[in-house]
Amino acid sequence: MAGRAATRTATRQDGALSPSAIRNVVLVGPSGSGKTTLVEALLAYTGVIPRAGSVTDGTTVCDHDPAAVRQQRSVGLAVASLVHEGVKINLIDTPGYGDFVGELRAGLRAADAALFVVPADATIDAATVAQWEECAAVGMPRAVVVARCDGPRADLETAIAACQDAFGAGVAPLYLPIRVGQRMTGLYGLLSRTASGPARSDDAPPRGARDARAALIEGIIEQSEDESLMERYLGGEDIELATLVADLETAVARGSFHPVVPVCSASGIGLDALLEVLVGGFPTPLEHPLPAVTGIDGAAHPALAADPDGPLAAEVVRTSADAYVGRVSLVRVFSGTLRPDTVVHVSGHHTTVPAPRAGDEPGGDGGHDADERLAHVYVPLGSTLQEVDAVVAGDIAALTKLTSAETGDTVSAADHPLLLSCWDLPEPLLPIAVVARTRGDEDALVKALSRIVAADPALHLERNAETHQTVLWCMGEAHAEVVLSRLRAGGAEVETEPVRVAMRETLASPARVVGRHVKQSGGHGQYAVCHVEFEPLPRGSGFEFVSKVVGGAVPTAFIPSVEKGIRAQLARGLSDAHHPVVDVRATLVDGKAHSVDSSDAAFQTAGGLALREAAAAAGTVALEPFDEVVVRVPDEYLGAVLGDLSGRRGRVLGTDVPAPGRSEVRAEVPCTELLRYAVDLRAMTSGAATFTRRFARYDTAPG
Repeated sequence: MAGRAATRTATRQDGALSPSAIRNVVLVGPSGSGKTTLVEALLAYTGVIPRAGSVTDGTTVCDHDPAAVRQQRSVGLAVASLVHEGVKINLIDTPGYGDFVGELRAGLRAADAALFVVPADATIDAATVAQWEECAAVGMPRAVVVARCDGPRADLETAIAACQDAFGAGVAPLYLPIRVGQRMTGLYGLLSRTASGPARSDDAPPRGARDARAALIEGIIEQSEDESLMERYLGGEDIELATLVADLETAVARGSFHPVVPVCSASGIGLDALLEVLVGGFPTPLEHPLPAVTGIDGAAHPALAADPDGPLAAEVVRTSADAYVGRVSLVRVFSGTLRPDTVVHVSGHHTTVPAPRAGDEPGGDGGHDADERLAHVYVPLGSTLQEVDAVVAGDIAALTKLTSAETGDTVSAADHPLLLSCWDLPEPLLPIAVVARTRGDEDALVKALSRIVAADPALHLERNAETHQTVLWCMGEAHAEVVLSRLRAGGAEVETEPVRVAMRETLASPARVVGRHVKQSGGHGQYAVCHVEFEPLPRGSGFEFVSKVVGGAVPTAFIPSVEKGIRAQLARGLSDAHHPVVDVRATLVDGKAHSVDSSDAAFQTAGGLALREAAAAAGTVALEPFDEVVVRVPDEYLGAVLGDLSGRRGRVLGTDVPAPGRSEVRAEVPCTELLRYAVDLRAMTSGAATFTRRFARYDTAPG
């Protein structure tokens, strides 16, 4: 597949790479599928490292701690680069576990094409299918690598068929394995009809090669813009190989055809074929749509192009900390050229805005802007950073010591600041309450939280004003464990505690009471008497205050004081738990005042006392928050999900069918029953279901 590659390997007049000579490829697949092993094999095959497996740090960016490196391999975004046939390929390795979908989406943002890695000795799970559909939704070109072909349980034919069944139309193998006994010794090219690898080129084609070749050619012709090809093919004409290759590469680049390539990383079989697909079939940055852009004030801006001479626009796709060089920002340059010793503008906005939750304090990062000087510009090379003179549009760079930069921020020219539209991130739905082990650890915890939240856009920090807890909303248990370990590694001794849910109270029944505040202790006294009728209101009504005082029993100036005192007592609560009181109407009907001793403070106190008297007379009812939950689930798990929601005291509002084979369940569920729902739903559906939640209302809690 070298036809399109020949037109893409240009360099600029100044010797720097052209965007046409760059490929950005994100590796996607389940944990343990062989993504990192494949990256190392490709690096060894192209001479970047001496042998596969010698990159013991998993090609992370500048990490020197072995323990941190091992963790990074499984949960972080990693970048490694190689050069093949004059084309630079940036390989972006992503975590396979579902908790780290934030890292996956960052990788998708930085890439122009996706390489799905599936094992030859395992089935394709629902989470991998969901990732495929996610790429399809944004038009990401995709190819499939069947890895671990040397495993004792490897079954390539079954794996290829499973790919076609799981991923749908447009998925077809380009090669079939050649075997000697149970060992794969080479690949048979279905288009070229030649063998590669240790197998001899005159070996007989593998079983099923004729039918597979016919299906491949028909699939390519269906994607071709030359409508005469199908007629020629059906007429028995042998279509030229160059024509088929050119049409195949075009179809792959535009995301309508997805080749499958078997690879054995240990023996190197299939690596040359895979590199041909990456270079010849995957699109250049010039062909991939770029994010929308505005001025930092929201003003419209012309669409960007991958032009090294255009306005500078780069995006921070990952932020990490290194013990030696400090903060490292991995950026994808969409437009312009990054050069050292220049001043850039760093601008950010909400990259994750979670749904409102009961008790959550308003606020957060509403946006920030700062000018910073770039001392150096690097490209990631395994575990090291290689300094360069420039990084052009379409390439990936590493910047150090950008103190204000967070993941999702835009880096642009100081005299032409821009703001790229942020990418979509899933909402973190597993709450973990953290507390400093000792008072001396509190400052360290605050600093560590600031660093981690800036680096991880899939993490939401909530400081609940009612429960007085610091809550980290994570993607799941594995994500929470990583966050806690990073907090401790940052010098913060932290512990977890049960998450408390912000409750409310209301009156159980109507009551008419007297709030009396009379004191005399020399000099001016305090005198205020108010007769108030209290009654509970329907849920969600809030607080109402009505005055029906006649004849000036309570002077007009003090009527607002009674309301103010009642409101203050509502906020303080009526029980030892100090839950705020809601959904109450207070009607001031009578009272008494003293010409000298009455005051604003006295009537405020009397109003609060009246509410407390009403609670004693009428009793109170505890109210718990309910969230509206939307669960998207394959039909095979629908019954289990509905039964589980019922067991959580949920009330199903309706069920829709957004797509064949999938259902969408809407329900209202008490928040106390949702604290671990992210974990339980994943276990119940093998990771195939997702859900969102949004605060709905307060309702009566069970006794």
